[in-house]
Amino acid sequence: MIEDNDKNKRIAKNTFYLYIRMLFSMVISLYTSRVVLNTLGVEDFGIYNVVAGVISMFSFLNTSMSGAVSRFFAYEIGTNNWKHLQNTFSSALTIHLIIALLLMLLSETLGLWFLQNKLVIPENRILAANIIYQFSIFTSMIAIIQVPYVAMIMAYERMSVYACIEIINVLLKLVIVILLIYITFDKLIIYGLLLLISTLMISVIYGTYCIRKIDSCRFCLLGDKKLIYSMFTFSGWDLYGNASVLARTQGVNILLNMFFGAVLNAASGIASQIQTAVMSFAGSVLSAVRPQMIKSYAVGDYNRMINLIYKSSMYTSILLLLFTIPLLIETDFILTLWLSEVPIYAGILCRYVLLFNLFANLSSVVVSAIHATGKIKRPSLINGTFYLSVIPFAYIAFYVGSQPQLAYIYNIFAVLAGLLSNVWTLHLYIPCFSFKQYAWLVLCRTVCVGSLTFFATYFFSKLFDAGWTRLICVGLFSTILLLVTTYFILMTNRERKLLKLRLL
Repeated sequence: MIEDNDKNKRIAKNTFYLYIRMLFSMVISLYTSRVVLNTLGVEDFGIYNVVAGVISMFSFLNTSMSGAVSRFFAYEIGTNNWKHLQNTFSSALTIHLIIALLLMLLSETLGLWFLQNKLVIPENRILAANIIYQFSIFTSMIAIIQVPYVAMIMAYERMSVYACIEIINVLLKLVIVILLIYITFDKLIIYGLLLLISTLMISVIYGTYCIRKIDSCRFCLLGDKKLIYSMFTFSGWDLYGNASVLARTQGVNILLNMFFGAVLNAASGIASQIQTAVMSFAGSVLSAVRPQMIKSYAVGDYNRMINLIYKSSMYTSILLLLFTIPLLIETDFILTLWLSEVPIYAGILCRYVLLFNLFANLSSVVVSAIHATGKIKRPSLINGTFYLSVIPFAYIAFYVGSQPQLAYIYNIFAVLAGLLSNVWTLHLYIPCFSFKQYAWLVLCRTVCVGSLTFFATYFFSKLFDAGWTRLICVGLFSTILLLVTTYFILMTNRERKLLKLRLL
């Protein structure tokens, strides 16, 4: 019990560090996004988003390997197998070097052909698009090689270090935006170059810290061949799922470009930035919980693991609702405050990605638990099929003249189906994890809390005209009501008693 309390305190402390980083990043990112959009213009901003998206299409292997690396590092730390941990690091870095080279090969062949022949880019911006495409390739390669170092820091739960480095990263992006205002040369090209330089600097910082402070970060070329095979086997089953997620995201972005032009990519880019900013609240908690979830499974402590699943699912959902509800109601006003020129469809796309976030967050928690077991074949195949189905649906919908938001609506149903599939799969892998109990403790009660708060706040907002007064009142009302409904509906009797003791 004492050991569990210490672990819970560590989660709380690490969550605090990650929240400091996240809040700082969010404030700066909201400002930089506005300035970048204003400085580049809607068309160039849309071009950058869709060109960078082509590179992202080829990074799905890295996404799969990132999950494998994090899982293997945390598992070895949980079993205190330090020698094997060092071999795991060498193997992981070798794999990521190979992935970086594969990314360059695919990007310079298939990706370059796609950029020059399929994307809708104004003729006078084709040269700039090709230049930033090259910058994006090298930026992505550096980010790929950096993954094992970041994963090692997270596996050791040194969130304060991670938070500090990421704050430096955000400050560098702020400097880039300020420079962008005063530069007279082609701003789109300069933006891509400066992002490449900042990514390189952050990667050097991560690598230097790990080499100096973590003994396990000692690289041996090629590493352990058997371990490399084991990692590839693990990630191989995850590959289909991650490739499908990427196809769903970037595929819709490319279809928007093909059917509606770069202006819709600007709206999609704004929606994606809001989605990332809001999800970072839940992501901070999950990043702090995930290593302990894997370590608990490694030592056979299933009760603690399941408890972490329930609690992290419920309270990350509440954190999301805390920001999602006011944003859903005040989307148009907030976008007007944030952006001097709001791209068409930005408001409605933002609302749909906010709803998508709620189910995607719950699914992420359950997927983290499934990854701890190492059995990812079934969920990857099932979820990947759900996610991949968004692409043909969106294509057909756009082809017959449907509105762009229809793809986002279908996306919500796909992630909900994936969530239910993940919960059932985890029950099959860990029988003491109950599907019915999860459905009641997490899904039903969270939906109840969210629905009550949203509808009450929505009707309350009708008492005011749009403006600062309504925004502030909606924010305060929804926060208070959400906390009250959480206390009476979501919290257990034991949790309510503990809360009273700490407050009194």
